Amino acid sequence: MVRKWFRFTGRVQGVGFRYRAKYAAGGMCITGWVKNEWDGSVEMEAQGTEEAINRMLVMINSSDYIVIDKIESKLIPLVEHENSFYVR
Repeated sequence: MVRKWFRFTGRVQGVGFRYRAKYAAGGMCITGWVKNEWDGSVEMEAQGTEEAINRMLVMINSSDYIVIDKIESKLIPLVEHENSFYVR
């Protein structure tokens, strides 16, 4: 089990990114959150298996409307007793 922080830039706001992330997370037992930032980027924390998080990223990126130019990521500490993924 890992927890990762992400920052996505590109065409990531106003294209259903956050709700696609929530849908993908729900189907893969991933917890965490996703939110829009003031600078046009999207920030996300995702907790689950490395494989599930990677599959989630593929699912998000498969949209015709979402265009990710850059992904920043880093491992962060696990959050205990978190049981859902939500849009902030």
